[in-house]
Amino acid sequence: MAGTCLSRWVDFSLWGRGAVCAVGLLAGASAMAQIQVPVVAVQLQAVGQGFEIDGVVQPVKQSTISAQAGGRLLSLAVKAGDQVKSGQLLATINDSETQTGVQRSQAQVAQADAELRNARANFERTRDLLSKGFISSAAMDTAEAQLKSAQASRDQATAGARQASLSQGFTRVTAPFDGSVLQTLAEVGDLAMPGTPLLTIYAPTPLRAVVQMPVSRSTLLTATSVIDVEVPAADGAKTWIRPVNASPMPGVDPVSQTIEWRLELPTAAASRLMPGQQIRVRFAAAGQKQRLVIPAAAVLRRGELTAVYVASPRGFVLKAIRLGADHGAQGFEVLAGLDEKDQVALDPIKAGLSGAQAAASGTAVQ
Repeated sequence: MAGTCLSRWVDFSLWGRGAVCAVGLLAGASAMAQIQVPVVAVQLQAVGQGFEIDGVVQPVKQSTISAQAGGRLLSLAVKAGDQVKSGQLLATINDSETQTGVQRSQAQVAQADAELRNARANFERTRDLLSKGFISSAAMDTAEAQLKSAQASRDQATAGARQASLSQGFTRVTAPFDGSVLQTLAEVGDLAMPGTPLLTIYAPTPLRAVVQMPVSRSTLLTATSVIDVEVPAADGAKTWIRPVNASPMPGVDPVSQTIEWRLELPTAAASRLMPGQQIRVRFAAAGQKQRLVIPAAAVLRRGELTAVYVASPRGFVLKAIRLGADHGAQGFEVLAGLDEKDQVALDPIKAGLSGAQAAASGTAVQ
């Protein structure tokens, strides 16, 4: 088409047709260059005092199972991710030493029983002789003391047998409650000593979100402050829910100067979360503050980049920004990257096209 137009431009007899063709091309190019994009003027607005902090999901009920007896780890019956029931066998430890203790205690019980029978028989004979006047009361007292000593020795031996049997039971590690295995901390063949961690289990529900809040921000919160936690919805999207219970810990970490908040999550939401998962927690404090706010439609996200297109005399300029809290219909707080009265594009996709221009007039963010 372009070649045809130029050839006819040279031919003066066809000058009129060539001029019309050239004008048509210029008009088409001008139309392509004028892409009108609506913009809004960024202004300070009164928004609720709130902030968002990253939290970590933790199980409310979690236990690190440790060895209570010494010996080689003979077997590990579970692995990470397995479901376990209360009382289920988790691991076994070599019980050679504890078996020897059981046998020794059983022998001590048998010896104590024999001594007790002998002392009881001697006591009966002494009492009979005392009734007939053949011995003195002192002999009777001695026989009674020997009987009581034999009874005490038998009780001591019986307690030792129970202790040995209990130690024997420690070589079989069982689950204290129904749950899931989070991780294993030992391997078969390792030397286990009392207190050696073997594995960690947790109950899938309930779960809680744990947040480390700076002390400077905690002063903004009151008893009426609203707390929301962002969790995955059933359809895969994100939704905000209210925790069942929220409680700050009474102490402050001396190094990080933060207060730990524990937010117990509803069972329905906890079923879609896993321990260690990072989630977002929003704290809404009382009162309002003046902040720069832009509509959500103006925000362009590309990987790690968060930016907006700002109108300029030559078109649109892409500017990276740092966002604060999400105030829903009001938009996002802008912490850095924009100034008041900046004109931002409401359609960042069109604003990125060549020749895009701001519409005739922008409106302030309401």
